[in-house]
Amino acid sequence: MAVKNQVQLITYPDSLGGNLKKLNQVLLRHFSDIFKGGVHILPPFPSSGDRGFAPLTYLEIEPSFGNWDDIREIGEKFDVLVDLMVNHISRKSEYFQDFLKIGRKSEFADLFITLEKFWKDGEPVQDDIDKMFLRRKVPYSTYIIEETADEEKVWTTFGKTDPSEQVDLDTKSPKVRQLLTEYLLNFKKQNVKIVRLDAVGYVSKKLGTSCFFIEPEIYEFLDWIKEIADTLGIELLPEVHAHYSIQYKLAEHGCWIYDFILPYQILETLINKSSKNLQYYLKNRPHKQFTMLDCHDGIPVKPDLDDLIDSKEAKKLVDVCVERGSTLSLILSDEHKSEDGFDVHQIRCSYYSVLNCDDDAYLAARAIQFFTPGVPQVYYVGLLAGENDYESVEKTGEGREINRHNFSIEEIEQSLEKEVVQRLLKLIRFRNEYNAFNGQFSVLESANDEIRLSWKKDDKHCTLFIDLKTFESVIDYVGEDGNVEQYFV
Repeated sequence: MAVKNQVQLITYPDSLGGNLKKLNQVLLRHFSDIFKGGVHILPPFPSSGDRGFAPLTYLEIEPSFGNWDDIREIGEKFDVLVDLMVNHISRKSEYFQDFLKIGRKSEFADLFITLEKFWKDGEPVQDDIDKMFLRRKVPYSTYIIEETADEEKVWTTFGKTDPSEQVDLDTKSPKVRQLLTEYLLNFKKQNVKIVRLDAVGYVSKKLGTSCFFIEPEIYEFLDWIKEIADTLGIELLPEVHAHYSIQYKLAEHGCWIYDFILPYQILETLINKSSKNLQYYLKNRPHKQFTMLDCHDGIPVKPDLDDLIDSKEAKKLVDVCVERGSTLSLILSDEHKSEDGFDVHQIRCSYYSVLNCDDDAYLAARAIQFFTPGVPQVYYVGLLAGENDYESVEKTGEGREINRHNFSIEEIEQSLEKEVVQRLLKLIRFRNEYNAFNGQFSVLESANDEIRLSWKKDDKHCTLFIDLKTFESVIDYVGEDGNVEQYFV
């Protein structure tokens, strides 16, 4: 199965209408010709935290969202993409619960990384920990085994609680590989076409290293899982937030990758009204990518853009974003901050809000995204030109909720009446239907306060021109009758 070179939607199972059935109704009623590239449904599985990213299992759907019938129904009209958190599983999963009851006697004990798998006597060594790319203060949590009252330290890369809600899986263990195979077989049965390997960069762990994207171990794992997915006709999309060179290595390895660099580059272009950096980037990036502007996290900065941006310039840009209502996610470990202390991991905002709710600037951003080679994804908040949701942040205490508003059916219908949303839908239709996007891409010479991008295939040709002084975007294209037509985005 080939990934379609058309626009995809990213949404939570309950963010457009409240559940999967409603999501399908919304898709069929309002977007049946819009998301021809498919729908990425963020984790719809039973989960104990992190809005779905601490799954108990992949064999069931969270009952409040619906069931597998609903996923299969969506899959009849749209290619479905789901996440597989290959690095971890919930502490509430039956596997870890059994381990918590009886410890090493559990048939599932080998699924997890008890510390003696790394350190003699299971005692962590601070010197090793200092070298790791940490997502929490230490890479393990201490749990109490019910039967014996013994303490067990288990590897936990992620998690805001102590002990963590997300427990790492030992991907070297045959039992883990058997489990992951079972999950992929079930996805195939449920008509899932694409699987995103979430947090895959953390599966390879080795003392004396950052325990992140360890070569060649990471490729051994990716080759193993890709072989299984290939036999099932499932495409894999590894998700790795890291220095761009790591993404490029994945691309060289034949993998689809995420363009986590583009959202910042476009933002910088529009705020500074200069396309210089963007032009250079577009000329040099791999083409086999999924592109996005916004998602359920924030706009990536570090480590994704390390060595691509100057931290002084980045700080100025971040300050503008904060003035416009954005909040920030910061890097924890000192070792991974810039030398001058710059520590912004992600900018949290709705993309429409960070562009000052300027319709023309927002459409210019989307036009650049759609003209950039790759499969374009549109996040549901961005689809409806949603604004920062401060109420949600206050209510939940989770900073990322700023861009995770749940839309009722009524709110969806109101949003669809907005001119900016109608203009975006028209642009998506053009991107989906115009055949030149399957051809040859070029960055045309232009002044720094303009940008010109073009696509050509056979007799079809289209050029995007953006004036960064006014954010006016115009597409010249060869129409059905062979004449050149103009489309004001």
